[in-house]
Amino acid sequence: MSSRRRVEYNEVLYPYFLESWMLAKLTSKNQLTLPKAVISDFPNTRYFDVTQEDGRIVLTPVRIGRADAVRRKIVELGLSEADVAAAVTWARRSE
Repeated sequence: MSSRRRVEYNEVLYPYFLESWMLAKLTSKNQLTLPKAVISDFPNTRYFDVTQEDGRIVLTPVRIGRADAVRRKIVELGLSEADVAAAVTWARRSE
């Protein structure tokens, strides 16, 4: 009888692998396949902002909406409600 025990396929053999790892696969078309366990936490999210930080790829879920983009642009330009109202009145004028 051997004193060696049978090693299971998913058993970690090295003590420095104490964390569970989830891998994302990079396809030949330069697409990432993300683990279902991660994506399931972001239902109905179709777009992610991608940044690079300290040699890591960071994905942040975003909602793309035209109204949100317009509101952001209005704030960036420093427009007031009166400016927007005047622009709407000008756009709706009859020629």
